Amino acid sequence: MFRKCSLLKHRRPYFVFAGLLGVISLLSLALHQKLHLLLAILLLTAGSAGVAIADVTIDACVAQNSSIHPTLAADLQSLCALSSSIGALLGFSISGILVHLIGSKGVYGLLAIPAGLVFLVGMILNEPHMPDFNYRQVNEKFVGAGKAMWTTLKSPNVWRPCLYMYLSLALCLDINEGLFYWYTDSKNGPKFSQENVGFIFSIGSVGSLFGALLYQYVLKDHQFRDLLFWTQMIYSLSGMLDFLLVLRLNLKIGMPDYFFIVIDESVHQLINRLKWMPLLVLSSKLCPRGIEGTFFALLMSIDNVGLLSASWGGGFLLHILKVTRTKFSNLWLAILIRNFLRLTPLCMLFLVPRGDPNSSILLTELPRSDVDNETCEEADNIELVSLVNGINIDNQKEAF
Repeated sequence: MFRKCSLLKHRRPYFVFAGLLGVISLLSLALHQKLHLLLAILLLTAGSAGVAIADVTIDACVAQNSSIHPTLAADLQSLCALSSSIGALLGFSISGILVHLIGSKGVYGLLAIPAGLVFLVGMILNEPHMPDFNYRQVNEKFVGAGKAMWTTLKSPNVWRPCLYMYLSLALCLDINEGLFYWYTDSKNGPKFSQENVGFIFSIGSVGSLFGALLYQYVLKDHQFRDLLFWTQMIYSLSGMLDFLLVLRLNLKIGMPDYFFIVIDESVHQLINRLKWMPLLVLSSKLCPRGIEGTFFALLMSIDNVGLLSASWGGGFLLHILKVTRTKFSNLWLAILIRNFLRLTPLCMLFLVPRGDPNSSILLTELPRSDVDNETCEEADNIELVSLVNGINIDNQKEAF
């Protein structure tokens, strides 16, 4: 099915460039002894960019196939979420041990191996050669795609859900940095080591795995508004577990810190996955035909800006409340403010369409670009070729 994605004809340079960028940046971080701070930030940014390029290439395929097969949109996102959760489970389970054994530079060196595998995938991909590549036609398609994206964004059925996705992420302030230092604090916190924190996060990834399975087999056919309402409500209530932990109320009821934090992280990952999955499916539904990958990347950039805003907002909140690496007296207040702000997206659910993952969201009168027409023709041609080949094979079998 993924062969029908027109962007897959040009996937080799994306994977090669992403893998090469990741290998160079991570090996530089691992092998350089005295690295300047600015250069280290640039290398980390380059490594993240490599991951983003490879991820967007896959997202392009998922978005286009979600458009071609609307009934499979939720299944495709569930498959991606399941793969991501398994990867997170493996990564978190060995991260703390590896940092303890070989240090942070050694871990950066090991991370170059996955980037090298991405580079290898790009090198061995079998793609058709295009000797008469028309760059002028590419420029025309780029302009046409830009016009189609702008027209799509002006539609109320698109910009309203985009606004909700940004606000729902930006208003959920991220104060995990303060909680992490509290976990490892030797005076007020549970006194966990880095290995223990990594192991806790790995168990929490099991919650994300169950969240993907729960969405796939139970919740994927529910309407967007209903599912987002309940997941956002439970997401806010689940934050009270951090409140109980910071006030050490878990010890008063006889529950050890380690066991309580594992439950807290697992519940957080499960609810966060259930909250994120409908947004991904909704994003794939907003992509116009022919420029699914580009438009989906735009939507993901909006979501990433929302996450960045939440991180900055959480850092500003911790700064205002004077929560530092060693001072945690107001951490409980930061948790309460965060939990209250998690409820505010409920007032903006009217921005989300009432449809379910099996229905279409884009208006039928939106213009279809030349890229869209070419994509549809390519998909039809591929299906026709498969049909002809199948007939020829059947005729040969009958001849024998």
